[in-house]
Amino acid sequence: MNEQIMAPKKGLMTPFNIGAAIIVVAGIIITILRFTLGLGAVTNLSDYYPWGIWIGFDLMVGVALAAGGYVTSSACYLFGMKRYHAAVRPAILTGFLGYFFVVVSLIYDLGRPWRLPYPFLLGWGTTSMLFEVAFCVALYLTVLFLEFSPVALEWLGLKKARNLVHKLTILLTILGVVLSTLHQSSLGALFIPAPSKLHPLWYSEYIAVFFFVSSIVAGLSMVIFEGAISHKALHHRMGKEYLENHDDLTLGFAKAASMVLAGYFTIKWVGVAAGNHWDLLATGYGLWFLVEMFGFIALPSVLYAVGVREKKFGVIKIAAVISVLGIIVNRLNVSIICFNWYLPSADRYVPSWMEVVISLFMVTLIMLVFRFIANRMPLFDTHPDYRDNH
Repeated sequence: MNEQIMAPKKGLMTPFNIGAAIIVVAGIIITILRFTLGLGAVTNLSDYYPWGIWIGFDLMVGVALAAGGYVTSSACYLFGMKRYHAAVRPAILTGFLGYFFVVVSLIYDLGRPWRLPYPFLLGWGTTSMLFEVAFCVALYLTVLFLEFSPVALEWLGLKKARNLVHKLTILLTILGVVLSTLHQSSLGALFIPAPSKLHPLWYSEYIAVFFFVSSIVAGLSMVIFEGAISHKALHHRMGKEYLENHDDLTLGFAKAASMVLAGYFTIKWVGVAAGNHWDLLATGYGLWFLVEMFGFIALPSVLYAVGVREKKFGVIKIAAVISVLGIIVNRLNVSIICFNWYLPSADRYVPSWMEVVISLFMVTLIMLVFRFIANRMPLFDTHPDYRDNH
Protein backbone atom coordinates (compact mmCIF):
# COMPACT_ATOMS: atom_id res chain seq x y z
CA MET A 1 0.00 0.00 0.00
CA ASN A 2 1.07 3.56 -0.59
CA GLU A 3 1.08 4.44 3.09
CA GLN A 4 3.19 1.51 4.11
CA ILE A 5 6.92 1.71 4.49
CA MET A 6 8.82 -0.63 2.24
CA ALA A 7 10.52 -3.45 4.09
CA PRO A 8 14.30 -3.53 4.09
CA LYS A 9 15.55 -6.34 1.91
CA LYS A 10 17.02 -9.25 3.80
CA GLY A 11 18.80 -12.34 2.60
CA LEU A 12 17.26 -15.77 2.87
CA MET A 13 20.08 -17.06 5.09
CA THR A 14 18.76 -15.64 8.34
CA PRO A 15 18.93 -17.64 11.61
CA PHE A 16 15.15 -18.03 11.61
CA ASN A 17 15.02 -19.28 8.02
CA ILE A 18 17.87 -21.73 8.57
CA GLY A 19 16.27 -23.11 11.74
CA ALA A 20 12.85 -23.30 10.07
CA ALA A 21 14.32 -25.11 7.05
CA ILE A 22 15.94 -27.74 9.27
CA ILE A 23 12.69 -28.33 11.17
CA VAL A 24 10.63 -28.51 7.96
CA VAL A 25 12.98 -31.04 6.34
CA ALA A 26 13.02 -33.17 9.50
CA GLY A 27 9.24 -32.91 9.74
CA ILE A 28 8.75 -34.09 6.16
CA ILE A 29 11.02 -37.10 6.72
CA ILE A 30 9.21 -38.11 9.93
CA THR A 31 5.85 -37.57 8.20
CA ILE A 32 6.85 -40.12 5.55
CA LEU A 33 7.94 -42.57 8.27
CA ARG A 34 4.69 -42.11 10.22
CA PHE A 35 2.40 -42.76 7.25
CA THR A 36 4.44 -45.64 5.84
CA LEU A 37 5.54 -47.47 9.00
CA GLY A 38 2.75 -46.53 11.41
CA LEU A 39 2.50 -44.89 14.84
CA GLY A 40 4.77 -47.42 16.53
CA ALA A 41 7.73 -46.39 14.40
CA VAL A 42 7.72 -42.75 15.49
CA THR A 43 5.82 -42.52 18.81
CA ASN A 44 5.98 -43.90 22.34
CA LEU A 45 2.21 -44.36 22.58
CA SER A 46 0.87 -47.40 24.42
CA ASP A 47 -2.37 -48.93 25.68
CA TYR A 48 -2.01 -46.78 28.80
CA TYR A 49 -1.44 -43.63 26.74
CA PRO A 50 -3.29 -43.75 23.41
CA TRP A 51 -3.19 -39.95 23.39
CA GLY A 52 0.25 -38.40 23.37
CA ILE A 53 1.77 -35.01 22.68
CA TRP A 54 0.03 -34.73 19.30
CA ILE A 55 -3.28 -34.60 21.19
CA GLY A 56 -2.10 -33.00 24.43
CA PHE A 57 -0.08 -30.23 22.79
CA ASP A 58 -0.98 -29.95 19.11
CA LEU A 59 -4.74 -30.28 19.64
CA MET A 60 -5.63 -29.22 23.19
CA VAL A 61 -3.04 -26.48 23.49
CA GLY A 62 -3.48 -25.47 19.85
CA VAL A 63 -7.24 -25.03 20.15
CA ALA A 64 -6.86 -22.97 23.33
CA LEU A 65 -4.17 -20.68 21.90
CA ALA A 66 -6.23 -20.17 18.75
CA ALA A 67 -9.06 -18.65 20.82
CA GLY A 68 -7.92 -15.11 20.10
CA GLY A 69 -10.11 -15.12 17.00
CA TYR A 70 -13.45 -15.43 18.74
CA VAL A 71 -12.37 -13.33 21.73
CA THR A 72 -11.26 -10.37 19.59
CA SER A 73 -14.04 -10.49 17.00
CA SER A 74 -16.76 -10.76 19.66
CA ALA A 75 -15.28 -7.81 21.58
CA CYS A 76 -15.24 -5.69 18.43
CA TYR A 77 -18.43 -6.67 16.62
CA LEU A 78 -20.75 -7.94 19.38
CA PHE A 79 -19.79 -5.77 22.35
CA GLY A 80 -19.17 -2.64 20.31
CA MET A 81 -15.52 -2.19 21.30
CA LYS A 82 -14.54 -0.74 17.93
CA ARG A 83 -11.12 0.31 19.17
CA TYR A 84 -10.12 -3.36 18.90
CA HIS A 85 -10.90 -3.46 15.19
CA ALA A 86 -7.22 -3.18 14.24
CA ALA A 87 -6.44 -6.41 16.11
CA VAL A 88 -9.24 -8.49 14.57
CA ARG A 89 -7.56 -9.50 11.32
CA PRO A 90 -4.29 -10.85 12.76
CA ALA A 91 -6.25 -12.56 15.55
CA ILE A 92 -8.58 -14.22 13.03
CA LEU A 93 -5.62 -15.38 10.94
CA THR A 94 -3.85 -16.78 14.01
CA GLY A 95 -7.05 -18.60 14.94
CA PHE A 96 -7.59 -19.97 11.44
CA LEU A 97 -4.02 -21.24 11.11
CA GLY A 98 -4.17 -22.68 14.62
CA TYR A 99 -7.34 -24.65 13.92
CA PHE A 100 -6.19 -25.71 10.45
CA PHE A 101 -2.96 -27.22 11.77
CA VAL A 102 -4.84 -28.76 14.71
CA VAL A 103 -6.75 -30.75 12.10
CA VAL A 104 -3.50 -31.61 10.33
CA SER A 105 -1.99 -32.81 13.62
CA LEU A 106 -5.09 -34.88 14.30
CA ILE A 107 -4.56 -36.65 10.98
CA TYR A 108 -1.05 -37.58 12.13
CA ASP A 109 -2.54 -39.21 15.22
CA LEU A 110 -5.47 -40.91 13.50
CA GLY A 111 -3.97 -41.83 10.14
CA ARG A 112 -6.09 -42.54 7.05
CA PRO A 113 -6.77 -38.88 6.21
CA TRP A 114 -9.22 -39.89 3.48
CA ARG A 115 -11.57 -41.08 6.24
CA LEU A 116 -11.67 -37.72 8.02
CA PRO A 117 -15.16 -36.83 6.67
CA TYR A 118 -16.63 -40.27 7.51
CA PRO A 119 -18.29 -39.23 10.82
CA PHE A 120 -20.23 -36.52 8.98
CA LEU A 121 -21.17 -38.66 5.97
CA LEU A 122 -21.77 -42.17 7.30
CA GLY A 123 -23.14 -41.67 10.77
CA TRP A 124 -23.78 -38.92 13.28
CA GLY A 125 -22.56 -39.94 16.74
CA THR A 126 -24.76 -37.44 18.54
CA THR A 127 -24.12 -39.10 21.93
CA SER A 128 -20.34 -38.85 21.54
CA MET A 129 -18.42 -35.93 23.05
CA LEU A 130 -15.65 -36.54 20.51
CA PHE A 131 -18.16 -36.16 17.67
CA GLU A 132 -19.39 -32.88 19.15
CA VAL A 133 -15.82 -31.59 19.34
CA ALA A 134 -15.07 -32.71 15.77
CA PHE A 135 -18.32 -31.25 14.44
CA CYS A 136 -17.83 -27.87 16.13
CA VAL A 137 -14.16 -27.62 15.16
CA ALA A 138 -15.01 -28.41 11.52
CA LEU A 139 -17.75 -25.77 11.49
CA TYR A 140 -15.65 -23.19 13.29
CA LEU A 141 -12.73 -23.74 10.91
CA THR A 142 -15.16 -22.94 8.09
CA VAL A 143 -16.35 -19.83 9.95
CA LEU A 144 -12.76 -18.66 10.47
CA PHE A 145 -12.04 -19.16 6.78
CA LEU A 146 -15.01 -16.98 5.87
CA GLU A 147 -14.09 -14.36 8.49
CA PHE A 148 -10.57 -14.14 7.10
CA SER A 149 -11.59 -14.25 3.42
CA PRO A 150 -12.12 -10.44 3.09
CA VAL A 151 -8.36 -10.02 3.56
CA ALA A 152 -7.61 -12.33 0.65
CA LEU A 153 -10.44 -10.90 -1.45
CA GLU A 154 -9.18 -7.34 -0.95
CA TRP A 155 -5.72 -8.51 -2.00
CA LEU A 156 -7.17 -10.17 -5.10
CA GLY A 157 -9.30 -7.13 -5.93
CA LEU A 158 -12.60 -9.03 -5.82
CA LYS A 159 -14.75 -6.22 -4.46
CA LYS A 160 -18.19 -7.77 -4.90
CA ALA A 161 -17.21 -11.01 -3.18
CA ARG A 162 -15.49 -9.07 -0.41
CA ASN A 163 -18.53 -6.87 0.22
CA LEU A 164 -20.81 -9.91 0.26
CA VAL A 165 -18.75 -11.67 2.93
CA HIS A 166 -18.39 -8.42 4.89
CA LYS A 167 -22.21 -8.24 5.22
CA LEU A 168 -22.08 -11.58 7.05
CA THR A 169 -19.65 -10.32 9.72
CA ILE A 170 -22.12 -10.22 12.63
CA LEU A 171 -23.61 -13.62 11.75
CA LEU A 172 -20.17 -15.22 11.44
CA THR A 173 -19.06 -13.68 14.72
CA ILE A 174 -22.10 -15.04 16.55
CA LEU A 175 -21.55 -18.49 15.06
CA GLY A 176 -17.89 -18.32 16.04
CA VAL A 177 -18.68 -17.51 19.67
CA VAL A 178 -21.34 -20.25 19.94
CA LEU A 179 -19.14 -22.92 18.34
CA SER A 180 -16.09 -21.89 20.37
CA THR A 181 -18.06 -22.02 23.61
CA LEU A 182 -19.16 -25.54 22.76
CA HIS A 183 -15.90 -27.15 21.69
CA GLN A 184 -13.57 -25.29 24.07
CA SER A 185 -15.59 -26.59 27.00
CA SER A 186 -16.12 -30.01 25.44
CA LEU A 187 -12.38 -30.61 25.27
CA GLY A 188 -12.42 -30.51 29.05
CA ALA A 189 -15.58 -32.58 29.22
CA LEU A 190 -13.74 -35.40 27.42
CA PHE A 191 -12.06 -36.17 30.75
CA ILE A 192 -15.22 -36.28 32.86
CA PRO A 193 -15.67 -40.05 32.28
CA ALA A 194 -12.12 -40.69 33.58
CA PRO A 195 -12.13 -39.82 37.31
CA SER A 196 -9.98 -42.84 38.11
CA LYS A 197 -7.27 -41.85 35.63
CA LEU A 198 -6.86 -38.09 36.06
CA HIS A 199 -5.35 -36.86 39.34
CA PRO A 200 -8.06 -35.50 41.69
CA LEU A 201 -6.49 -32.03 41.85
CA TRP A 202 -7.00 -31.64 38.10
CA TYR A 203 -10.16 -33.70 37.79
CA SER A 204 -13.39 -31.85 38.51
CA GLU A 205 -17.00 -31.94 37.46
CA TYR A 206 -16.38 -28.31 36.48
CA ILE A 207 -13.47 -29.12 34.16
CA ALA A 208 -15.47 -28.08 31.09
CA VAL A 209 -15.92 -24.62 32.65
CA PHE A 210 -12.20 -24.49 33.48
CA PHE A 211 -11.28 -25.22 29.87
CA PHE A 212 -13.62 -22.56 28.51
CA VAL A 213 -12.52 -19.80 30.89
CA SER A 214 -8.84 -20.62 30.38
CA SER A 215 -9.36 -20.46 26.61
CA ILE A 216 -10.36 -16.80 27.03
CA VAL A 217 -7.10 -16.22 28.91
CA ALA A 218 -5.23 -18.01 26.15
CA GLY A 219 -6.90 -15.93 23.45
CA LEU A 220 -6.20 -12.61 25.15
CA SER A 221 -2.60 -13.52 25.96
CA MET A 222 -1.91 -14.82 22.45
CA VAL A 223 -3.20 -11.59 20.91
CA ILE A 224 -0.75 -9.65 23.09
CA PHE A 225 2.09 -12.11 22.44
CA GLU A 226 1.51 -12.29 18.69
CA GLY A 227 1.04 -8.53 18.50
CA ALA A 228 4.37 -7.87 20.25
CA ILE A 229 6.26 -10.15 17.86
CA SER A 230 4.47 -8.80 14.79
CA HIS A 231 5.04 -5.20 15.87
CA LYS A 232 8.78 -5.86 15.86
CA ALA A 233 9.13 -8.19 12.87
CA LEU A 234 6.38 -6.83 10.59
CA HIS A 235 6.34 -3.15 11.53
CA HIS A 236 6.76 -2.14 7.88
CA ARG A 237 3.50 -3.88 6.95
CA MET A 238 1.36 -2.14 9.55
CA GLY A 239 -1.05 0.61 8.69
CA LYS A 240 -1.60 3.85 10.53
CA GLU A 241 -4.66 2.60 12.43
CA TYR A 242 -2.83 -0.42 13.83
CA LEU A 243 0.31 1.50 14.79
CA GLU A 244 -1.63 4.30 16.49
CA ASN A 245 -3.80 1.92 18.49
CA HIS A 246 -1.21 -0.75 19.32
CA ASP A 247 -0.45 0.49 22.85
CA ASP A 248 -4.12 1.04 23.72
CA LEU A 249 -4.98 -2.42 22.36
CA THR A 250 -2.26 -3.99 24.48
CA LEU A 251 -3.49 -2.21 27.63
CA GLY A 252 -7.09 -3.20 26.93
CA PHE A 253 -6.33 -6.87 26.37
CA ALA A 254 -4.00 -6.95 29.39
CA LYS A 255 -6.68 -5.47 31.66
CA ALA A 256 -9.19 -8.08 30.48
CA ALA A 257 -6.64 -10.89 30.85
CA SER A 258 -5.87 -9.84 34.44
CA MET A 259 -9.54 -9.99 35.42
CA VAL A 260 -10.23 -13.30 33.67
CA LEU A 261 -7.13 -14.86 35.25
CA ALA A 262 -8.34 -13.72 38.68
CA GLY A 263 -11.70 -15.34 38.00
CA TYR A 264 -10.03 -18.51 36.70
CA PHE A 265 -7.84 -18.67 39.83
CA THR A 266 -10.96 -18.45 41.99
CA ILE A 267 -13.02 -21.13 40.25
CA LYS A 268 -10.06 -23.51 40.24
CA TRP A 269 -10.03 -23.33 44.05
CA VAL A 270 -13.79 -23.86 44.03
CA GLY A 271 -13.09 -27.12 42.19
CA VAL A 272 -10.61 -28.19 44.88
CA ALA A 273 -13.09 -27.31 47.62
CA ALA A 274 -15.94 -29.14 45.88
CA GLY A 275 -13.86 -32.31 45.76
CA ASN A 276 -12.49 -31.73 49.29
CA HIS A 277 -8.95 -32.49 48.10
CA TRP A 278 -7.10 -30.14 50.45
CA ASP A 279 -5.01 -32.98 51.88
CA LEU A 280 -3.54 -33.71 48.44
CA LEU A 281 -1.86 -30.29 48.37
CA ALA A 282 0.80 -31.69 50.73
CA THR A 283 1.86 -34.32 48.17
CA GLY A 284 4.30 -34.05 45.26
CA TYR A 285 1.46 -33.56 42.80
CA GLY A 286 0.00 -31.00 45.19
CA LEU A 287 3.20 -28.97 45.02
CA TRP A 288 3.08 -29.07 41.23
CA PHE A 289 -0.59 -27.97 41.39
CA LEU A 290 0.42 -24.98 43.54
CA VAL A 291 3.14 -24.09 41.04
CA GLU A 292 0.52 -24.03 38.29
CA MET A 293 -1.95 -22.04 40.39
CA PHE A 294 0.39 -19.38 41.73
CA GLY A 295 3.17 -19.39 39.12
CA PHE A 296 1.08 -19.59 35.95
CA ILE A 297 -2.27 -18.07 37.00
CA ALA A 298 -1.92 -15.71 39.99
CA LEU A 299 1.48 -14.30 38.96
CA PRO A 300 0.52 -13.24 35.41
CA SER A 301 -2.76 -11.83 36.73
CA VAL A 302 -0.83 -9.54 39.07
CA LEU A 303 1.75 -8.70 36.39
CA TYR A 304 -0.99 -7.77 33.94
CA ALA A 305 -2.60 -5.50 36.53
CA VAL A 306 0.70 -3.81 37.40
CA GLY A 307 1.57 -3.43 33.73
CA VAL A 308 -1.76 -1.76 32.97
CA ARG A 309 -1.65 0.55 35.99
CA GLU A 310 1.95 1.64 35.40
CA LYS A 311 1.73 1.35 31.58
CA LYS A 312 4.78 -0.89 31.59
CA PHE A 313 4.52 -2.81 28.32
CA GLY A 314 7.55 -4.96 29.11
CA VAL A 315 5.76 -6.30 32.19
CA ILE A 316 2.64 -6.98 30.12
CA LYS A 317 4.68 -8.94 27.57
CA ILE A 318 6.23 -11.03 30.34
CA ALA A 319 2.76 -11.72 31.73
CA ALA A 320 1.58 -12.80 28.28
CA VAL A 321 4.46 -15.25 27.93
CA ILE A 322 3.81 -16.71 31.39
CA SER A 323 0.08 -17.02 30.64
CA VAL A 324 0.71 -18.84 27.36
CA LEU A 325 3.14 -21.18 29.13
CA GLY A 326 0.51 -21.68 31.84
CA ILE A 327 -2.06 -22.82 29.29
CA ILE A 328 0.48 -25.25 27.84
CA VAL A 329 1.30 -26.58 31.31
CA ASN A 330 -2.37 -26.99 32.23
CA ARG A 331 -3.35 -28.85 29.07
CA LEU A 332 -0.32 -31.14 29.32
CA ASN A 333 -1.06 -31.75 33.01
CA VAL A 334 -4.60 -32.83 32.22
CA SER A 335 -3.82 -34.91 29.13
CA ILE A 336 -0.40 -36.42 29.93
CA ILE A 337 1.51 -35.45 33.09
CA CYS A 338 -1.26 -36.05 35.65
CA PHE A 339 -3.09 -38.68 33.59
CA ASN A 340 -2.53 -42.24 34.86
CA TRP A 341 -0.64 -40.57 37.69
CA TYR A 342 -0.60 -43.75 39.79
CA LEU A 343 1.38 -45.81 37.24
CA PRO A 344 5.04 -46.68 37.95
CA SER A 345 7.57 -44.54 36.15
CA ALA A 346 8.44 -47.39 33.78
CA ASP A 347 4.93 -47.31 32.34
CA ARG A 348 4.63 -43.52 32.08
CA TYR A 349 4.51 -41.88 28.69
CA VAL A 350 7.44 -39.79 27.49
CA PRO A 351 7.16 -38.50 23.91
CA SER A 352 9.78 -39.64 21.45
CA TRP A 353 12.05 -37.07 19.83
CA MET A 354 10.18 -37.61 16.56
CA GLU A 355 6.85 -36.71 18.18
CA VAL A 356 8.43 -33.50 19.48
CA VAL A 357 9.85 -32.68 16.04
CA ILE A 358 6.41 -33.08 14.43
CA SER A 359 4.94 -30.67 16.99
CA LEU A 360 7.73 -28.18 16.24
CA PHE A 361 7.04 -28.80 12.55
CA MET A 362 3.40 -27.72 13.01
CA VAL A 363 4.36 -24.58 14.97
CA THR A 364 6.98 -23.67 12.36
CA LEU A 365 4.50 -24.06 9.51
CA ILE A 366 2.06 -21.75 11.31
CA MET A 367 4.74 -19.08 11.65
CA LEU A 368 5.88 -19.44 8.04
CA VAL A 369 2.36 -19.22 6.63
CA PHE A 370 1.51 -16.28 8.91
CA ARG A 371 4.62 -14.42 7.74
CA PHE A 372 3.89 -15.23 4.10
CA ILE A 373 0.35 -13.84 4.35
CA ALA A 374 1.33 -10.82 6.47
CA ASN A 375 3.96 -9.78 3.93
CA ARG A 376 1.52 -9.90 1.02
CA MET A 377 -2.03 -9.21 2.18
CA PRO A 378 -3.60 -6.25 4.03
CA LEU A 379 -3.49 -8.04 7.39
CA PHE A 380 -2.48 -5.15 9.65
CA ASP A 381 -4.37 -2.56 7.68
CA THR A 382 -7.57 -2.28 5.69
CA HIS A 383 -7.25 -1.74 1.96
CA PRO A 384 -7.70 1.98 1.11
CA ASP A 385 -10.89 1.22 -0.83
CA TYR A 386 -12.60 -0.17 2.30
CA ARG A 387 -11.39 1.96 5.20
CA ASP A 388 -14.78 3.61 5.62
CA ASN A 389 -16.57 0.27 5.47
CA HIS A 390 -15.84 -1.44 8.80
